[in-house]
Amino acid sequence: MSDQPRPLTTLDVVAMKRAGRKIVSLTAYDALMARMLDASGVDLILVGDSVNQVVAGRPTTLSATLDQMIYHARAVQGAVHRALVVVDLPFLSYQVTPEEAIRNAGRVLQETDAAAVKLEGGVTMGPTIRALVDRGIPVMGHVGLTPQSVHALGGYRVQGRDEGAAARLMADARAVEEAGAFSVVLELVPSPLAARVTKELAIPTVGIGAGAGCDGQVLVLPDMLGMNPAFTPKFLKRYADLDGTIRSAVSAYADDVRAGRYPGAEHGFE
Repeated sequence: MSDQPRPLTTLDVVAMKRAGRKIVSLTAYDALMARMLDASGVDLILVGDSVNQVVAGRPTTLSATLDQMIYHARAVQGAVHRALVVVDLPFLSYQVTPEEAIRNAGRVLQETDAAAVKLEGGVTMGPTIRALVDRGIPVMGHVGLTPQSVHALGGYRVQGRDEGAAARLMADARAVEEAGAFSVVLELVPSPLAARVTKELAIPTVGIGAGAGCDGQVLVLPDMLGMNPAFTPKFLKRYADLDGTIRSAVSAYADDVRAGRYPGAEHGFE
């Protein structure tokens, strides 16, 4: 028998909520990081369209492409044995028509072997989520701050602060659940509202900037590892300072090369 753990499924993620077990999620965009996250016990790996910012250096997620997401998702899935891999559908790959969403989401699963896709939006995207789920494509929802709508929202701002906005966010979350999504991301949502959404939904909530009341948490991996020191949102906790570590290592390497200390005799071949 194989010593590899059984891959998690969407049903396992839903069962984690019922069992009161918190869901641990991080983003990954390459095989090296995905392998480390999987070995460290991360439950859900999100191949986020945030790759367009943290890897490709673009100002928003909006110019991410389907081919780009498939490339990174294939690399991640190939390195993972246990974690559930979910792939973001990029801007305009699912909003135009449900038929186009089916075609593009199906292509993601077919070409990457990932388990599910994620899309942004609530009430307006309900029919699209239902169309995908009815065709066997698991969907993770995303409400609150939806980065693909950053221009319409006026920037990266907390959503649901007033009574009307809170009611709309609750309606969006319910619509995602009713359409058949297996979970939903709550981004930049006041903690009390996120806790209320979490209590009312049967599907798990995964928060980012939404407080401790969610069923799980997700962070962008390079942010959590301290690789982007200029990014300092209130919700972010850095668990390492890789920016400093990497700069120090590269400086030491450069010094050794320039001084003739590297490579040494022990690094050569006879």
